[in-house]
Amino acid sequence: MRYGAVQNSHTRRNSRMIRSYVFFSNESGWIVESHFILETAFRASSGPFGGKEGDPVVNVGFLCEYDALPSIGHACGHNLIAEVGAAAALGLKSSLEREPNCPVRVTVTVLGTPAEEDGGGKVDLILAGAFKDMDVVFMAHPAQEDSSFSPCIAITDCTVKYHGKTSHAAAYPWEGINALDAAVLAYNNLAVLRQQLKPEWRLHGIIKHGGEKPNIIPDYTELEFYLRTPLYKDLSELKVKAEACFRSAALATGCQVEITYPNHAYSNILQNTTLENLYKENGKALGMEFKEVSNHFAGSTDFGNVSFVVPGIHPFFYIGSQALNHTAQYTEAAGAEKAQMYTLRTAKALAMTAVDVLFGPDLLQRVKEEFAQAKLKQE
Repeated sequence: MRYGAVQNSHTRRNSRMIRSYVFFSNESGWIVESHFILETAFRASSGPFGGKEGDPVVNVGFLCEYDALPSIGHACGHNLIAEVGAAAALGLKSSLEREPNCPVRVTVTVLGTPAEEDGGGKVDLILAGAFKDMDVVFMAHPAQEDSSFSPCIAITDCTVKYHGKTSHAAAYPWEGINALDAAVLAYNNLAVLRQQLKPEWRLHGIIKHGGEKPNIIPDYTELEFYLRTPLYKDLSELKVKAEACFRSAALATGCQVEITYPNHAYSNILQNTTLENLYKENGKALGMEFKEVSNHFAGSTDFGNVSFVVPGIHPFFYIGSQALNHTAQYTEAAGAEKAQMYTLRTAKALAMTAVDVLFGPDLLQRVKEEFAQAKLKQE
């Protein structure tokens, strides 16, 4: 879950991907593709099952994340996301094998999706067509409680670079063009802008480079900011406002400015209440205790982009700890034996929800109709 500026731990990410790939390669009945579109992505598929020969195939997808955080490892529990996705897919496959009377023809697909924390691996997979033949997708994210839905908002990250001119800060400062002044002005401009922003909009950032020594007028500074809005369509308006702050700081100080957006923007999650209600019913039957849906933002995720391409759900699940994500305490909780029962329970609830959709009269059609209507409202 993208809460702040982090980068992937390549070693942990690649190791988790390799283990997931090897696992499905060793399981019978799966066709596995390593390095699927991206170097650290994979796809495993099984089927078709049920239905009649020649019927359209319903492709049910389960997503696995596995990227870690620098220094503190799996502090967002993506190791458990990978486990949930794999276990739910195995559960659905087993159910379909034992129940030959499924009314539709089904393929089960598992996608290993890297780089959620930084970069947006799912967006790259979308652009390459990895989701084009999917009908519904499932994944679940570790948290502090069970929730069928929590708002995940849109985000884009912005890098701003100011270029000035060095000079001796005491002997002849008038010869310099101070890039640090530009960075400080920009930071303060954004702080003032917050008063005029909608309450749900967010912008937050840091000065990554501020100069070399106090007696050298800085000729280069760099800022990184995250811009967030509850709806993806509002990001463009916030970008215009933020860019005005950045450019006015350059104008005031005589600096040149570069503004770039180095990563994919993440969309908000498009809610599908049909799937959420099914998941909640199954979760309760397994002993989950759901809280009322909160309006508190749960960060941002590239699953939001997926939710605008394929109907799906992204529930959150309790792992036996009240530790907060992106902390060393959560790393410990995500790796504890205690988390296993909750993780496998969540996988079972997802698999049961997929079974409901496939066997329930017109349920898949209801899911798709709600998806189309919700998407239309947000365009």
